[in-house]
Amino acid sequence: MFAVQFGRFGGPEVLHLGVADAPQPQTGQIRIRVRAAGVSPADIGLRSGRTPMSARLHLPHIPGVDAAGVVDEIGDGVDGVVVGDHVFGVVDLAKLGGASAEFAVLQLWAQKPAAMPWSQAGAAGSSVETATRALDLLELQPGMTLLVDGAAGGVGSVAVQLAAARGIRVIGTARAGNHDFLTQLGATPITYGPGLATRISALGAARVDRALDIAGAGSLTELLELTGGPAAVVTLADFTAPEHGVRLSMGQLAGEPDGRYGLCAAAELFIQGRFTVPIEAVFPFQKAADAHETVEHGSRRGKIVLSVDDAH
Repeated sequence: MFAVQFGRFGGPEVLHLGVADAPQPQTGQIRIRVRAAGVSPADIGLRSGRTPMSARLHLPHIPGVDAAGVVDEIGDGVDGVVVGDHVFGVVDLAKLGGASAEFAVLQLWAQKPAAMPWSQAGAAGSSVETATRALDLLELQPGMTLLVDGAAGGVGSVAVQLAAARGIRVIGTARAGNHDFLTQLGATPITYGPGLATRISALGAARVDRALDIAGAGSLTELLELTGGPAAVVTLADFTAPEHGVRLSMGQLAGEPDGRYGLCAAAELFIQGRFTVPIEAVFPFQKAADAHETVEHGSRRGKIVLSVDDAH
């Protein structure tokens, strides 16, 4: 099969479109012929070698954890899906990749709504599950106010919509150029950076009920002051969290018992017209290096996607 891969760590230039053995689904898994695959910041860290998890990779490595496509093989113990179904989901995260290829094996998946573009479906999986997990940890109740610090990126833009669908008032931080974007997603936008309390107060609120830190930009002290304590704050990106008593959520998938409920819920919200996966840009597989470059240095307004249409 064709596959985006790298045989050494470095910048986007280490990526190339090569040939690899097709994966086989194990018990509880399905294999898809990929139509679209997301590119995430985690892929950048692994490819560059900047994250300790890079040491776990067997090179050459196929990046990518999100994919959507057509089911072509089904592992033992799987029901509710048949060959030919259109699905989207997440690979086995223990393998740290494998989605950016002609075939990918999904650990978690949901049926793709017929009207959902392949690009959105291919980028949805881990962002939906990451956001779902964080919102669950915050124990949000309808009528609460949630501050999302870093709301315009791939995970943030999804978290805003999923929280709003739960009846939550969402305030989101982003650069000024993304404020209209956040408003369209259902959030009240404010600029990011120090002085959050002042900007929150200008909205008529002295504090917020919960806070989700996605940016990892050193805002935890302010978020604790705004919410009143560490139980009301979750971070996805600030590794100083234990020093503040704040929960750091990463590396797991949400849901009982198998993590699929977040994907299914997002699919249903899409059908209802209450959810979308914002897409910043779509690249053919041959331009995977450009896609990685965009994630690394782009505006981070939504998701970056590889399309398999032009991969041959």
